[in-house]
Amino acid sequence: MSAIAATFRDLKQKGEGGLIAYVMAGDPTLKHTLQIVDALVAGGADIVELGIPFSDPIADGPTLQRAAGRALEAGTTPRKVFELARAIRRAHEVPLVVMTYYNIVHQMGVEAFCSAAEKSGVNGIIAPDLPIEEASPYKEAAMRHGIDTIFLVAPSTSAVRLEKLLTASSGFVYLVSANGITGARKILQDESITSIQRTASLIRGRAPLAVGFGLSLPSHVRQVIDSGASAAIVGSRFAQIVEQNLDDGHTMLRGLRECAHTLKGGTLFSRATD
Repeated sequence: MSAIAATFRDLKQKGEGGLIAYVMAGDPTLKHTLQIVDALVAGGADIVELGIPFSDPIADGPTLQRAAGRALEAGTTPRKVFELARAIRRAHEVPLVVMTYYNIVHQMGVEAFCSAAEKSGVNGIIAPDLPIEEASPYKEAAMRHGIDTIFLVAPSTSAVRLEKLLTASSGFVYLVSANGITGARKILQDESITSIQRTASLIRGRAPLAVGFGLSLPSHVRQVIDSGASAAIVGSRFAQIVEQNLDDGHTMLRGLRECAHTLKGGTLFSRATD
């Protein structure tokens, strides 16, 4: 059983949902990122997702685009992110996932990328722009290195396509809560709730379902979990706290820890899944 699968098993046994914290690696520096992860794990994050900064992040909203820009200006590279992952692994046992656009994987080489991920203690990879129809070499390389491959499902994904994505996914399935780009939202739309319920019913417990894009409040997390998801993914809200406190590291880290703690509290009201 993979580390990610074991985490979801343990969460289910405790009757709670998971909090997956997305962090832009290198924002504002790699040293800060290690401290940021420390704060989020202390606050209750169950899984940490490290974003590898990319110059053309098509799925990211303004907040994460600015975070990626700061990370690139700080000299962050994929290999440095793997070095960071190794340092995180020495400090924490939480599963680590990297989110990267496939061009980065292709440039490094699929085998080399998956090998570096394994050696750094990474447990899963998300490549949001990789079509499932072209994913076989990537999936095979990841399997050889014991890495979970996590694919994205959209609200518009058909039942037939969902089955293909479910077959290729391991660790968890990532449901985008709303069409569009990332970014903290104040309201979780009824359409998002319907999408979560539909996807959960189609998956029928065959894989954990994690929901992201726009979640920023404990009430969002609670709604997501109570609608059938196994975890909530939060990123832009954390990036906002980083951006608002670039000149005050103490306040930044305290704010991140407190925010994670509050969001994690939203998972504690979850229903026990079958």
